[in-house]
Amino acid sequence: MQSERNPLSLCFGLNLKFLSVLNRRHIRVKVMQTIYAMYQSGNDQLEKQEKFLQASIENSLDLYLLMLSSLVEIRKKEIEYLEIARKKHLATPEELNPNRRFIDNPILVALDESNALSIALEKRKITNWQANDDTILFILQDIKQSELYQKYMSKPSVTFQEERFFVVDMFSELIAPNVKLYSYLEDYKLTWVDDIPVVNTHIVKQLKKMTAAPESLAVPALFKDEEDRDFAVALYRKTVLNDKELTKEFMDKTPNWDFERIAELDVIILKMAICEFLKFPSIPLKVTINEYLELAKEYSTPKSSIFINGILDNLVKEFQNTNRIKKVGRGLM
Repeated sequence: MQSERNPLSLCFGLNLKFLSVLNRRHIRVKVMQTIYAMYQSGNDQLEKQEKFLQASIENSLDLYLLMLSSLVEIRKKEIEYLEIARKKHLATPEELNPNRRFIDNPILVALDESNALSIALEKRKITNWQANDDTILFILQDIKQSELYQKYMSKPSVTFQEERFFVVDMFSELIAPNVKLYSYLEDYKLTWVDDIPVVNTHIVKQLKKMTAAPESLAVPALFKDEEDRDFAVALYRKTVLNDKELTKEFMDKTPNWDFERIAELDVIILKMAICEFLKFPSIPLKVTINEYLELAKEYSTPKSSIFINGILDNLVKEFQNTNRIKKVGRGLM
């Protein structure tokens, strides 16, 4: 389903305004992926596929916890390394009295002492790094060889703001784009590939606001509110249960296209968009159109967004002329 994309380009999303791990666009991606998987497997058991959707959504929080805890584990590995070096029989003066700036970084210490993070990790049973510490060691090595680390460690003194900037830059420039880390995440859970930009952007936003107090870190909810949680399931159910009805809406609107040759993902995107037009009265038409055009650009063929835009534009005009669109609230048309 996914187009060829550079792993490094997936490190960060562009939307900095969300307050939860998942925003509406990413919820739509999850629903789209679930419907696509259902088509590919030929399994139309609604309950089973809905469980897949819910698991995929829950896994987004696991990825968030895993990525954030990588900072904690990297610091722990450096502490272990310094302790082993100090106990060497012929330890050098530098090994006996090492530069502790990295392991004493107040943001890294606060993350390690965060009850919210440790409780969430235990609750979700996130123990990946304990079982795969080679990835952490590899990242730590890259960090210590970087110019960013060398400059940070060599400064005569640093302010708290500089301490925090270092952690933000270390995560965004050295950890998030790390190829070995990306490969591990992709191999461990394929659905994480599309979660990486959203999760990493959220973590950077949090790190920029952290203080030296462990309480300054709050583990986010998956959804902004119950309305977004309900939207995920409702969009999936209404799209799948009204499959034939939604297909009929655009079948005769593609005179220059052989329906059987339309990309399967384009068909799914059209059905989901039409479903929002007709069955989600609180979502503005422009929002629906813009969101699904972005999904088409990101996930489908180069010409998909043009094709889908033409179909949706004609359908909106038809639905409005026949009074089939019932939107509630101000500015929703």
